[in-house]
Amino acid sequence: MGGVGRLVVAVAALAAVALGALAAARVRMGRDAAVAIARAAVQLAAVALVIGWVFRHPGAVWLYLAVMVAAATWTSTRRIGLGAAGAWRVAAAIVAGAVVAVGAVMGAGALPRQAASLLPFAAQIIGGSMTAVSLAGQRMRDEARATWPEVEGWLALGARPRQAAAPLARVAVSRALVPAIDQTRNAGVVVLPGAFVGLLLGGASPLEAAQVQLLVLVGLLAAESVAAVAATQLMRAGTGARRPA
Repeated sequence: MGGVGRLVVAVAALAAVALGALAAARVRMGRDAAVAIARAAVQLAAVALVIGWVFRHPGAVWLYLAVMVAAATWTSTRRIGLGAAGAWRVAAAIVAGAVVAVGAVMGAGALPRQAASLLPFAAQIIGGSMTAVSLAGQRMRDEARATWPEVEGWLALGARPRQAAAPLARVAVSRALVPAIDQTRNAGVVVLPGAFVGLLLGGASPLEAAQVQLLVLVGLLAAESVAAVAATQLMRAGTGARRPA
């Protein structure tokens, strides 16, 4: 059995474990999990072809990253429930986080300025920014629903919508950053992060892998901090003006 055959067997076994565990617990997410696995397989195969083409045509890296930002915006907007009218807020927050982190790393010369380095690093940063925006946005809307009488009280006392929603934004940001902070704090102790493992499997030395992984982890924390703060700041006026649906 070749490498591809062994990969198929391993993926099938892992999928069976996941679906079996959900079925045994009578959790009605088996279909969602199966669709997610199938989509991941198809998308990764397609992405491998596209990225191979991008590496041969470095100028296309910016187009590919723009597509990623658009997909991330759509995902977070749908997750938060803002609707099309709020998509620009989500996009602005994701782009802000990604630009700050990627700009700092590339500006310092910590990674080579070429498509093979920029694309994978920027892709991880955009993904992290998307996650932070989704978590912060969801949490802010949940907090607004749960504490709406307090928000109305502040408004009745003359506070502006942004002022009334400020406490909600602080809670949302702090909760959204918990995964990034825990991942950074426990790197190498609880789990070996993906970039570290990938570099080791690719033949890099443990020291080289650790250096790149540190760059990724701190870059993610910086990007997610900026993205979460930007998202809640942009949402504050609307949240304070009316109760979220």
